[in-house]
Amino acid sequence: MSGNRLPDIRSLTKADLEFFFLEMGGKKFRANQVYEWLWKKSCLAFEEMTSLSKADRQLLQTNFSFQTAIPANRQESQDGTVKTGFRLHDGWMVEAVLIPSGDRATVCISSQVGCALGCKFCATGQLGFTRNLTVGEIFDQLTGMRESGSMIHDSGSQISNLVFMGMGEPFLNYENVLGAIEKISSSDDLGMSPQRITVSSVGIPKMIKKMADDDPKYHFALSLHAANEAKRSQIIPFNLKHPLSEVTDALRYYHKKTAKRFTIEYILFRNFNDSVADAKDLALFCKNFPVKINVIEYNPVQGSGLAKSDPDKTRNFVDFLESRNLVVNVRQSRGKDIDAACGQLAGKQPEMNKIQPDI
Repeated sequence: MSGNRLPDIRSLTKADLEFFFLEMGGKKFRANQVYEWLWKKSCLAFEEMTSLSKADRQLLQTNFSFQTAIPANRQESQDGTVKTGFRLHDGWMVEAVLIPSGDRATVCISSQVGCALGCKFCATGQLGFTRNLTVGEIFDQLTGMRESGSMIHDSGSQISNLVFMGMGEPFLNYENVLGAIEKISSSDDLGMSPQRITVSSVGIPKMIKKMADDDPKYHFALSLHAANEAKRSQIIPFNLKHPLSEVTDALRYYHKKTAKRFTIEYILFRNFNDSVADAKDLALFCKNFPVKINVIEYNPVQGSGLAKSDPDKTRNFVDFLESRNLVVNVRQSRGKDIDAACGQLAGKQPEMNKIQPDI
């Protein structure tokens, strides 16, 4: 692969495309055709733009590249969950997951290749950080998973929800994540309601405040997992640099600016954060703002030293929170048998190993 890669066609705005065609002696309206192919018809190659002349397609191919995320393999769990590995233009891989539920489905997508935060319970964190995904590479995961669902599920579950809970920390790729959400939710493009989109973050204080200032239409979820400072630092190293007091201040700011309730994600680990005392800490934390809580079953990650909470302790934990009038949902894991459950995305299958990247 050449290191002098041409500009990615999907990094251009519609105005950029108009300028390009005019500069090349072409017609301005061609930009609208190209833009529609890119974002509404979700094409992945210049040859697919059949409403353009062969000369115009060749012109684009000479001046631009197509930095795409192409489905490379698919696995289906016994429970119907589908995991797809996407091959990127430089050889790296990311994973996305489709979780069907009746006639609806949720898609979980990635925002980075690997992750820099190194959370102890997360397989992605063990990979380290490689790079951010582009707007187009994020977008491709949703359109690719639409195809996965229709290919594997004859019933044709409609994708109803999108969550940024895959590989990577979305707030460390903030601009591209927002750019992808804009393309996914715009009526000129895919047209998914932003009310069906959730962005999950470990809680980067300055980015929570920036998100609040940007008046998000999508939902926000905080990956908390411990409301005790010392315990959270043991499993989330980022907490050593930005403790819960900073996260709390940022969340208060978020609620004041947006008046929106957010979700707290809390994985229960056996004999670590699953006692009634831990539930009291969480309830105290939640007094600062209106929230709903997702209690999540832990999915084993090799080398973490962590284990799933016992059913009785889980029940006692949830009962205490509900006794404090908190809204609690207990989420059942899906796709564990194909390493597609929460925290397990790391591309462990042999066919998912990256080729030598072009860097």
